[in-house]
Amino acid sequence: MKTNNKLIKMVVLAMLVALGVVISPILRVEGMCPMAHLINIVCAVLLGPWYSLLCAALIGILRMVFMGIPPLALTGAVFGAFLSGVFYRLSKGKILFAVLGEVIGTGIIGALVSYPVMRFLWGREGLGWMFYIPSFIAGTLIGGSIAYIFLRKLADNGMLEKIQTSLGTPAYEDTGSTLTTAVTIAALGGIAFIVIEVLMKIFSLTGQIWSYAAFGSLGVFAVIALIYLAVKKLGGEGAVGK
Repeated sequence: MKTNNKLIKMVVLAMLVALGVVISPILRVEGMCPMAHLINIVCAVLLGPWYSLLCAALIGILRMVFMGIPPLALTGAVFGAFLSGVFYRLSKGKILFAVLGEVIGTGIIGALVSYPVMRFLWGREGLGWMFYIPSFIAGTLIGGSIAYIFLRKLADNGMLEKIQTSLGTPAYEDTGSTLTTAVTIAALGGIAFIVIEVLMKIFSLTGQIWSYAAFGSLGVFAVIALIYLAVKKLGGEGAVGK
């Protein structure tokens, strides 16, 4: 049975690596690759930190070899992939913590490590220690939003726990709550960002207004999420008071 689970894990790992290589060019700019973070988090939740680390490393190497991507393909992926799985396990299966691990691992640690790699090994001039942090964090928040919504849906209908059990990885029950609903609403901003950016590329839409709309969608959904959380909290307190 263990051999069968290991084989299934390797098949899923291969599929995620292939998918990661294929979708990573979507909306990629140097220092921001949202789709890579989506794969990192999904792999971390389904397979665990070590598989996620291996998945990120393989995707990064393939991108560097076949797409000419700089070492950011590795420094901007491996730390977040591993911490995503670690945070998920330590939190006993909280999807939000898997996203948080990716944000910290890539957005901060990966960004800091990228500076000496790009400056001294790749010869990139005009960089500072904080240079990659804004774009890395932005990428993790966008990709993490999509991963959160996808995994949240699987968790809410019970499929995530079944998939984890079939893979032989620790399965957790992460039930929905007012907070998870609010986070899901905020995460929709990441989806809106991707949609607007894709439409801009497909229809060659130019102008600052479209860029403002893309980034503005992140803020709009975040505000809606806060309003929802406040209303639910006040409503709950009012109900208790009665």
